[in-house]
Amino acid sequence: MKGQEWYQTDEVAEEYDAKRFSRGGRLIDGREKRAVLDALSPLDGKRVLEIACGTGRFTVMLAERGADIVGLDISEEMLQQGREKAKTAGVSDHLQFMRGDAARLPFPDDHFDAVFAMRFFHLADTPASFLSEMCRVSKDQVFFDTFNSYSTRSIYNWALPMGSRLYAESEVLRLLHGAGLRLRREEHDFLLPYGFYRAIPNSVAEPFRDVDRSLGDSTVGQRLSSVSYWDATVK
Repeated sequence: MKGQEWYQTDEVAEEYDAKRFSRGGRLIDGREKRAVLDALSPLDGKRVLEIACGTGRFTVMLAERGADIVGLDISEEMLQQGREKAKTAGVSDHLQFMRGDAARLPFPDDHFDAVFAMRFFHLADTPASFLSEMCRVSKDQVFFDTFNSYSTRSIYNWALPMGSRLYAESEVLRLLHGAGLRLRREEHDFLLPYGFYRAIPNSVAEPFRDVDRSLGDSTVGQRLSSVSYWDATVK
């Protein structure tokens, strides 16, 4: 798994949210949270597992909306940030954070109503095995995102500290089929790469985002989008 040691340092865990979701990165945070809510709602009483939950920005959000949720991550340092978020939000007793390996999930078959992972598959060295594990412990829904091969991210991917695994749509569809999942819905977004938005103030990012959405609605824009959201159901 790419970056496994990097994510387990105190410094990275403490600065993770501030570096990625401040300035124009707030637009990314909002879009990702909307994608998760659109896919998993209604949440009240739903049993949910988040893979690679990191600092808990989704885990806490879903707990606030009534989900019975477990957040799993390999990094104890990231999990500690999540616990602090849960305490601040007053939902510490409504969720559980666990340290664990996504390749060997410590849960029985069909244990959750839904399993999801955000910002995970671009680091996966064996995506098929991870997706199969997610499918195994879910009795209904699996949701995740990928970064795309035919996007602006491919131009500078080599320069990123860990790089990213980029996916073509055909590869994702093969992975879904191999895991025993049926695609229910897909969305594609962000012609401009995430790094661009994080580099500029939020007030400047908003007009660019408006143009991004308009161009992204076209057929060409959909194909060149940086990120895709995949909502699948267990066959």
